[in-house]
Amino acid sequence: MTSASPAVERPEPRWPAILAAFSAVALHFALPDALRVGPPWLVAIVVALLAGAAHVFRERGQHRQNSWMGYAILSVLAFGLLYGVGALLGSLLHHASNAVAVLQSAATLWVINVIVFAGWYWRLDAGGPNERERKRAHVRGAFLFPQMTYTAPGDSDTTIAEHTAWRPSFVDYLFLSFNTSTAFSPTDVPVLMPAAKLAMMLQSLISLTTIVLLAGRAVNIL
Repeated sequence: MTSASPAVERPEPRWPAILAAFSAVALHFALPDALRVGPPWLVAIVVALLAGAAHVFRERGQHRQNSWMGYAILSVLAFGLLYGVGALLGSLLHHASNAVAVLQSAATLWVINVIVFAGWYWRLDAGGPNERERKRAHVRGAFLFPQMTYTAPGDSDTTIAEHTAWRPSFVDYLFLSFNTSTAFSPTDVPVLMPAAKLAMMLQSLISLTTIVLLAGRAVNIL
């Protein structure tokens, strides 16, 4: 039997990531049937079961299993996203979609793309939330946030993160994901970890596909 880990001083809130995941699930209901792997309620049930299991594992201090459930949720959402983008591309090649449907679907998939990759960045950075919350400050990870490089006022040897015990929240990763989908780059947050770089490349490719190819094609049809 696994004993529970001691409580951390500042636990990282999980509710923003859970809310984001279920927002992505809700957006699947707005997609046409042809762009969904299965019925949207099935995705909702699977994500709900995985989220419930993740909560139970976290309460028991089983952080590895908790992380597995988190990765499973993101994998389900990512598969649905990739399937939707591929199906929409296929419908365009066969001229099976009208312009309005293409625009609506492309916009929905773009938002799902932002949410899903925000979750991946949140889960990948510095070992994920279970590891980050055990540290006083965030000084090393997959991304180099400004707080990790700027020095504190009056102390040139201490970064803002060290001085204020700063750690990134889910909003920081959501902002990073939004910038990646709009500017196709991380803007003010350099990427250090190879896995994070690959994830960002994939997100930019999906965003480029939905914005330039799909939306552009729909506008031409109008």
